[in-house]
Amino acid sequence: MPPESFRTLRPEPAARTSRGWDVALTIVLLVLLPLLAIAASYAGVLLAFASDACGSTTCNTGLMNIGFWTAVISPWVVLVIGVIVAIVRLVRRRLAFWVPLVTVVAVVAVWFVAAALVGAGVSAS
Repeated sequence: MPPESFRTLRPEPAARTSRGWDVALTIVLLVLLPLLAIAASYAGVLLAFASDACGSTTCNTGLMNIGFWTAVISPWVVLVIGVIVAIVRLVRRRLAFWVPLVTVVAVVAVWFVAAALVGAGVSAS
């Protein structure tokens, strides 16, 4: 027998077991994420009404536009990143249920940053 056929003293790698609850919970959360993105984008569109206060004062419309478009587009960008990371973790059989939860927090945080930009543009007089 050739030497390659002999067993070595190294332990054989243990196969990772798949957690059914993790896969199911991750899929349910990934299905619900687009609903959050739709709501965040709709709320971003409503930020356009902040420009109503600009009639008598000077507003920074450039900053307001950046905040508006960030609020409308960023939920979808964060959603795509979160879905990709969750799928990669599922394929590699790693714990993945937390990725959609972090994605929810990221969508909300980015929306509030965008709303703060719009607010800063309104009060820039």
